[in-house]
Amino acid sequence: MMRTQRTPNALKLSMIIATCWLILLSGCGSITKYGSAKITSTPAGAEVVNLKDDSQLGITPVHVSFTGEADTAEYVTIQVRKPGYLERIVSFWINRRHKSSLEAEDNAVDIHVELEKK
Repeated sequence: MMRTQRTPNALKLSMIIATCWLILLSGCGSITKYGSAKITSTPAGAEVVNLKDDSQLGITPVHVSFTGEADTAEYVTIQVRKPGYLERIVSFWINRRHKSSLEAEDNAVDIHVELEKK
């Protein structure tokens, strides 16, 4: 029976590879967290559009959740529009620090937009 001897460097390399695999499998580097904004307008019933990708976020009043890597922030720019009123563009920061979208919604950033008649 032949035995192979491991050198100290080979043993260290094996330990490093095993540690890397554990980190990858545990997902430590990519924990998802949530942030939220409660967007209201006067008058209510205005359309809210994310200008980053032109996606419709809803009609005011609306809660919007943002997901991403833990403890990161995003600068969001929205357009609020309603027929008969001037459109408004508003920017704000969303911090992703909550464990769930419900927790984020309970701690949402309040964004209120006053629309002016044309």
